[in-house]
Amino acid sequence: MMSSPYIVQIFSFGIATFIIWMIVIPYFINFLIEFKLGKQIREEATLWKAVEFLKLHKNKTWTPTMWWAIILAITFLMVILSIFLQEFWLINNNLLNQKETYLSIFTLATVWFLWMIDDYMNIKWIGRTKWLSARFKMFWLIIFALLWSLWFYFKLDWWNIWLNLWIIHWIKLWIWFIPLFIFVIISCANSVNITDWLDWLAGWLLLFAYSVYAYITYDQWMFLLSTLCITIVWALIAFLWFNVKPAKFYMWDVWSLALWANLWIMAMLTNTIFILFIVWAIFIFETLSVIIQLTSKKLRNGKKIFKIAPFHHHLEAIWWSEENVVFRLWLIWFIFWVFGIMFYMLQK
Repeated sequence: MMSSPYIVQIFSFGIATFIIWMIVIPYFINFLIEFKLGKQIREEATLWKAVEFLKLHKNKTWTPTMWWAIILAITFLMVILSIFLQEFWLINNNLLNQKETYLSIFTLATVWFLWMIDDYMNIKWIGRTKWLSARFKMFWLIIFALLWSLWFYFKLDWWNIWLNLWIIHWIKLWIWFIPLFIFVIISCANSVNITDWLDWLAGWLLLFAYSVYAYITYDQWMFLLSTLCITIVWALIAFLWFNVKPAKFYMWDVWSLALWANLWIMAMLTNTIFILFIVWAIFIFETLSVIIQLTSKKLRNGKKIFKIAPFHHHLEAIWWSEENVVFRLWLIWFIFWVFGIMFYMLQK
């Protein structure tokens, strides 16, 4: 009974986000086109030339990007709106809450700021490599991850991981929690970005993952965090509405990285790390395919395992249509989604 007012608040914020998006996006797309804020197709890979990738996606050059600017603005608009609604006694709690949403909002803002610069440099062809160097971005990601890990360890007394697997319930890490936290968030930070570049693929997978955590946070009575999840879900729905092939504009690095980092924070707050790994399985495999490809090239004098990495581009290169790749990966993800929910229910 106590949670019923929050159901109205959660879905009201989600639907309001969707309506605002649907009104604003057409004007925003025109703005992106007018100022030529479009995606450059990469010609260079981390090692060697990205020739096959260029062949497959050359037609997507100059498709408008930087949609992160509007989704971040609308997300924070909903946070500000919640503060005003609380002032007028229309809702009980606003979305800026120290116990639930501070870390998520901080995560979205910090990762957004770094990759905003990177995306803009690529669009405007600024600098020698047309984007921030990998070393610079890795340095700042480590700094951010360190700050988050220290907050969890010292402020929230977080030094173990909840498993509840038969005889194993907790893994006590003590001080080793900090390097593990940093390692996971760094190693997975690019997983969404890696799984991008097929219309509807990364967006839908993110939508599914955030739907899972909207349920988990609600089940754990973290209603404000659930509201934030639903707000992002409906923003993704609006984005996908305009991303039907051919995509009108792209997610790109900044928001994909921010959304992943935010999910990791939610998994920590809800003690559902292994559930996140289950529902994130496709992203993890895509990242592994890149690591395997680069390792093979380096150790075997340029010989490749896949025609193109990540794996979904390999499927394209062996003549799967873009639609076949996307729909089949959705089906595989749905299986992992079912296992993730089942595992969560068994943990309770």
